Amino acid sequence: MNFAHPPVLIVGAGPAGLVAALTLLQNGIPVRIIDKDLNPRIGQRGPGIMPRTLELFNFLNIPEVNDLGKVPPMVRSYKPGTLRPLRDSALVPDIEVTPSIPFIHKALGQQLLDVILRRHLEKFSCSVEMGTELRSFEQSDEGVTAVLAKNGILETFDTKWMIGADGAKSVVRKQLGLTFLGETRDNFRFITGDIRFTGVGLDRVHWHQFGKFNERSVSLRPTDEIGEDGWHFFMHCSDTDLTKVAQSEERIFEIIASLIPLEITFNKLVWASEYRANIRMVTKFSEGRVLVAGDAAHVHSPTAGQGLNSGVQDAFNLGWKLALVEKGLADKSLLETYSAERLPVISEMLEITTSLLNHAISSGLGHTSLRRSPLVFMLGVNYRFSSIVLDEFATPAEGRPINAYGVLDEGHLEAGDRAPEAPEMLQVGCGESGVKTLFGLYRPWYHTVLVFSPSLADSSPILGALEAYDKRVVSSAVVLPLSAPLTLMPVASPADLVLVDQQSHASSAYLVEAGQTKVFVIRPDGVIGAIVHGAEGVKKYFSGIFLDV
Repeated sequence: MNFAHPPVLIVGAGPAGLVAALTLLQNGIPVRIIDKDLNPRIGQRGPGIMPRTLELFNFLNIPEVNDLGKVPPMVRSYKPGTLRPLRDSALVPDIEVTPSIPFIHKALGQQLLDVILRRHLEKFSCSVEMGTELRSFEQSDEGVTAVLAKNGILETFDTKWMIGADGAKSVVRKQLGLTFLGETRDNFRFITGDIRFTGVGLDRVHWHQFGKFNERSVSLRPTDEIGEDGWHFFMHCSDTDLTKVAQSEERIFEIIASLIPLEITFNKLVWASEYRANIRMVTKFSEGRVLVAGDAAHVHSPTAGQGLNSGVQDAFNLGWKLALVEKGLADKSLLETYSAERLPVISEMLEITTSLLNHAISSGLGHTSLRRSPLVFMLGVNYRFSSIVLDEFATPAEGRPINAYGVLDEGHLEAGDRAPEAPEMLQVGCGESGVKTLFGLYRPWYHTVLVFSPSLADSSPILGALEAYDKRVVSSAVVLPLSAPLTLMPVASPADLVLVDQQSHASSAYLVEAGQTKVFVIRPDGVIGAIVHGAEGVKKYFSGIFLDV
């Protein structure tokens, strides 16, 4: 990989920027990634990692996020001024692990997440350039010229594309002139941070909530990522100047101690920051060769923990498309679908999080006590309305209302939906054999064509059509039922993989009937791009992605 002059500059090295970088690097596209801060940001910040996002980390082959993430504890609230529990409640609804849904909601602090992602960057000989600030940029039809500053020295850097993942105060968004519609909620302010203290009798099994939310309260989530005495906290004080409190370790200690009827020994305030709810989003995600992702494109209340997850999903949606355009395999117009697909999703996400915020304020229960909808798991997020998805089995999307956040319905599946998992797939035929999972096939640098067929012979016309496409960006797998005549299995098959659906997990998840031939094209972001009958449908789908074959 030639890093002498990377074609993509990424501004901002939070989760969205890091995922954009990793997606592009895995596609063979060199990047330069910069961050204006001298050192990586500390703190838990947005610790909720949703199942859909864990699936994306799986596709990026970053298992540490799920492995190191913890199941969020039950929230225990107390009668004010006492240690008498009022109620225990789950932060999120229960989610059952099934063959098609392998991940549950996990908590992992952003500081540790960033460390994990940076380590994976290093595998590609890429690292974040800290203390490097974007000052200005200009763009033309051919590229982008950015002016960068580091240690007081200005540098002019020419590149082909620029991604702004530089947070809510994004320089990229502002200089690009993108509209950032929305509001600031001064009636919802709090202090959040990480703290280290011990309190005899305060267990580390629950997420503790003390006080009255609309007056003065603190919630404390135990996390060993900070230390054996570490807590991630949220503090509300309606009668106090929070800006001054956030700047005073002594005042933070004092307020927390006043709310917990225990003897507290404070050790350290790791970090703290005042927060007020900004609810805003751009009206488009790009202009020319400059694109935005994550908080640079949308901000909202922390209720439901959708922010970091949405930013990661922005980056993943963008990465594979930009890679194909940069490789010369797709037209630049493919990038227009990044904005077209993500805007409805983010618009609905803001409606959900704002509704939950309003409920938190009106009920006085606080964000940790909300009975959240399964929508927050993001498994129903879809692009059924997208111009580049194709479904020969479903009613045309035109005229139907867009429901981009969707509701996961395992009895219904359309193009544009999340591709389900299916384990215990037996690989047969030539080459490597063994048990596979469908999620083990999906990767961000190629489309996966799943051909469900009663026999290999029935799949031949479809596999023949795939020979026209570059094997580096299109992979194929034939999925056979257990009843298929394996004794007649040929020595070789034009498919990259031949899989036997031993337990019918795949046919069940993908709603394939016995004896049916049905083709699914899985996009590099784990979304079903097409559900078609055969070779002509496959060709039609790819004609909307690739330049003429």
